[in-house]
Amino acid sequence: MVRVKRGNVARNRRNKILKIAKGFCGAHSSLFRIANQQVIKSLIYAYVGRKEKKRRFRQLWIIRINAAARKYSLRYSRFIYNLKQAKVLLNRKMLSQLAILDPSSFSNIVDATR
Repeated sequence: MVRVKRGNVARNRRNKILKIAKGFCGAHSSLFRIANQQVIKSLIYAYVGRKEKKRRFRQLWIIRINAAARKYSLRYSRFIYNLKQAKVLLNRKMLSQLAILDPSSFSNIVDATR
């Protein structure tokens, strides 16, 4: 068998990991083996975080819509049910924006659902 020298390949692989780990605390940014473990873990956290972000924003929108609907003595669940019955096709993000930035439009929507 022919001898394979992996100098450049191995160094490039390590440098790629250390570049990703730049900014991590202590040995997590400078020692390859520890940095590699931390990079793997951080990429998993990033993946999970992208999924959680969507949940958190939906929760926020629901809280805002609920607070705005309570001003008109409506619960969130009843308000959403009335929207579906009235065939108003607005998503929660848009409803929360209207509740914050344009309360008069939101009151018109509430009136339309009654």
